[in-house]
Amino acid sequence: MQRIDFPLRGDYVTLDALLKATGLADSGGRAKAMVAAGLVQVDGQTELRKACKLRPGQVVALAGAQVRVLAPDAGNP
Repeated sequence: MQRIDFPLRGDYVTLDALLKATGLADSGGRAKAMVAAGLVQVDGQTELRKACKLRPGQVVALAGAQVRVLAPDAGNP
């Protein structure tokens, strides 16, 4: 399973933006379609809201990949 750490630049990131920024979706439209199709889980639950706000500590899972959302400073030790 591919594991990705994603440090935030602000207070939150939307689910569709996260999928695009991590390369799990090649476009915003594809990200929205993946969410609408029920292919994405947030903290172990299927998430159908494209603009779901993700905050530090949350985990997004999709087709063999897992993204951990980190606090803004967590990516720079």
